[in-house]
Amino acid sequence: MPKILTSEKIMGILQIFTLLGAMGMFLYGMNLMSSGLQKAAGDRLRGFLSAMTSNPFKRVMTGVGITALIQSSSATTVMVVSFVNAGLLTLVQAIGVIMGANIGTTITAWMVSLLGFKADISILAVPLMLLGFLFSNSKKNQHRNIGELIVGFSLLFLGLSFMKESVPDLKQTPEVLEFVRQWSGYGFWSVLIFLGVGTILTLILQSSSATMAITLIMLSMGWIPFPMACAMVLGENIGTTITANIAASVGNPSAKRAALSHTIFNVFGVIWALILFRPFLSLVGKIIELMGFPNPAAEGFAVSNPDGADGTAALYGLSMLHTLFNLINTIILVWFTGLIAKVVTKIIKEPENKEEKAFRLKYIGAGPLATPELATEQAFKEIIHFAQISKNGLGYARAAINETDSDKFDELRGKLVKYEEISDRIEYEIATFLNAVSAEEISERTSVMIKAMYKIIGELESLGDSGESISRILSRRNIHKKTFDADTVKKLNAMVDLVDNAYDVMILNLSLAFDGKLEEISNAYAAEDRVNNLRNDLRDEEIESIESDRKNYQTSVYYMDIVSELETMGDFMINVSQTLYKTKLKIS
Repeated sequence: MPKILTSEKIMGILQIFTLLGAMGMFLYGMNLMSSGLQKAAGDRLRGFLSAMTSNPFKRVMTGVGITALIQSSSATTVMVVSFVNAGLLTLVQAIGVIMGANIGTTITAWMVSLLGFKADISILAVPLMLLGFLFSNSKKNQHRNIGELIVGFSLLFLGLSFMKESVPDLKQTPEVLEFVRQWSGYGFWSVLIFLGVGTILTLILQSSSATMAITLIMLSMGWIPFPMACAMVLGENIGTTITANIAASVGNPSAKRAALSHTIFNVFGVIWALILFRPFLSLVGKIIELMGFPNPAAEGFAVSNPDGADGTAALYGLSMLHTLFNLINTIILVWFTGLIAKVVTKIIKEPENKEEKAFRLKYIGAGPLATPELATEQAFKEIIHFAQISKNGLGYARAAINETDSDKFDELRGKLVKYEEISDRIEYEIATFLNAVSAEEISERTSVMIKAMYKIIGELESLGDSGESISRILSRRNIHKKTFDADTVKKLNAMVDLVDNAYDVMILNLSLAFDGKLEEISNAYAAEDRVNNLRNDLRDEEIESIESDRKNYQTSVYYMDIVSELETMGDFMINVSQTLYKTKLKIS
């Protein structure tokens, strides 16, 4: 006969699904709140992060402040990894910020302990949802971001409330309670077991805050003793490092080093905490005693009433351990950030092939940042790098113009063809990145910036085409067995010199625009005028030479085609500077 589901079994299944749903609500609320805060802060976060100095204290406090603001150490760490990837932070600066982020994330545990357990925030959550809904329907982006923050905050505490209510009372099922507790009876091995549980749970949930909330609930409900809950917290500090390592896996070596330093920092902390496990717990217990509560680390301590003094002592004790762990670890290791940077640099080395390294994207390999505003800055940095790569192509074009050996010329032509392919690829990858950013909810300012960057990368790609076109003209010349005399080569070199100068001006203006310091572009107009004037002079001279039969007509055609291509490159460059200036006027 088929088994019949009793009402008790059905209720048990529903309780499990309610628990899972509540956990999902908590995680979604956490992510929504973090996202709203990041969007509200916008590109001001860059200024906050970029204010780093050589002072380790300021780096740590910046990490604390940002994580306290966005309520996610994972988001802060991923952001820092992306900033290192983009060259906006040095590795040493990043390590300091990551240390601070670990301290900042402990605020979430205190918030849950103080508000989620001691005060019924869920009563206010529904009215707050209404307020968040009203803000979310505003026409202003900032108001919508605030609405997202309020809704996320409400969902977080609603989820926490549902999690508490849906957790089964194991005291009603002694056999299950005994099964859970038996894992606590193996001495130090039990500590390692629960450390592993905390690590795996954080890996699965991808949120140390969610795992911390679950640990607090398990402790307050009497599922696990205080020492095992502490072991789970230590495991959470290892598990949380995986998020940054995933983000850095597609980044450059600097990004991977920043993520690895986070892992080293947390693993080192767990090692000393395990070695001093009992004394460390005793210290935490004494602090809680001084606060007027029972010592949660005392022998025989157990939570009999989640809402009583022992429940409060357990919650505060676990939050205190989390804070002290990261605080002590930072105090120890902050003086060794330089050493940590050296270690991770030796472990993760730069690619041996320098040429291949130069052809890869440098700044957007780790994917979009947490906010579109920060992501556009990452893309802008990549565009500056694109311009520098493009200028290298001009150097090969110059070498091809001056090369008389056919084999060496073929080698140079191959490099120019490769550079043209690289330009196409970089344009495509930056455009793909910008498409991903545009898919997010972006401000009008960010929209203007993205449109400008689309135009700029198109101009830079055209510069790559011009370099390859010059090599093609020279190749046709060689096929027809024509050569340039010394005077012609000298004139072409003079033209290349002016184009090279125009490149420098364009790259300078790109850098000034990135820093918000582009006031005018008279330098770009002057550079273009010099290129145009020389083109006109060379063209007039060449026409006169042809008319007087001093030059071979076909050779002159090749020569003037190269001159025209070089002048066209100047046009592409002035287009970049004009786009930068027009964009500045629009967003100012």
